[in-house]
Amino acid sequence: MGEFSSEAAFTRAVAPLRVELRAHCYRMLGSIHDADDAVQEALLRAWRGLPGFEGRSALRTWLYTVATRTCLDLIEQRGRRALPVDLGPASEQVVLDSAPRTDVAWLGPCPDFPAASYEQREAVELAFVAACRHLPGNQRAALLLFDVLGFSAAEIATMMETSVTSVNSALARARRTIAAHVPARTQQQILGDSRLQELAAGFATALAEGDVDGLVSLLTEDVTWSMPPLPHWYRGRAAVTEFAFQVPMTRCPSWRFRLTSANAQPAVAFYLGGSAIVPHEAWSITVLTLRDDRICDLTSFLGAEHFPAFGLPATVMP
Repeated sequence: MGEFSSEAAFTRAVAPLRVELRAHCYRMLGSIHDADDAVQEALLRAWRGLPGFEGRSALRTWLYTVATRTCLDLIEQRGRRALPVDLGPASEQVVLDSAPRTDVAWLGPCPDFPAASYEQREAVELAFVAACRHLPGNQRAALLLFDVLGFSAAEIATMMETSVTSVNSALARARRTIAAHVPARTQQQILGDSRLQELAAGFATALAEGDVDGLVSLLTEDVTWSMPPLPHWYRGRAAVTEFAFQVPMTRCPSWRFRLTSANAQPAVAFYLGGSAIVPHEAWSITVLTLRDDRICDLTSFLGAEHFPAFGLPATVMP
């Protein structure tokens, strides 16, 4: 195409779309690191495929076509990502020496994407992204392209090189699966920003100060807590509180935290130190899922590798 006579011109044209393509690839893949790889690969494929594009669709549609196909290739190669709740039942007792599972591709958190619509924010919530892992690639793609991004069934059929009938069938099956796994009320419908921050700060402070009663007051009766890449997880206020008391409150010398947001939900970045007077190192991004005015799920993504995507430092000083 004449308007993309150079790679620099192509790069300028696609720049405004990179953020939304990254969000789409995250929804498809469940990992912001895989999403970044997919965007890079998709843009390279799109540049190389420009001679066959010939302006037959809008640039945005063309890029989503290539990005979706790139993600489908990655899904086929790497399989689906998981959370600890996918691997087995909750632990009945606190596991003190749990070893990370390195043979599992874990779902990861993502930073918030700017200027996302209400529907697009809902579609990066942890429950929705986790539910999408239960969908085959073609159903996942159809659902995201239609319900989240607003492409028509005919456009999706062209993008995925299939029929409108197949797209509609994939959509119907995908919606049934999602409905079985995602709460009726999304996190976008729960509370105002100030109360979200209050709950996140209350949880982080209770954990850092060893305040068991303060923690209990914030949790629903059926709360869950998982910590990928550790396979063990806990269900119920009593089990979660016992774990909190025995491990982070008792066996971890000193905590620092910063409030943040992940998957369009309140989150806390925790830093662990050997004492209160030494530097604290990045430990986890903990995403809070709420029901009404309480925390019903805690997902702590362990590992300093999650912090750069959120613009968070690897170390904080006491």
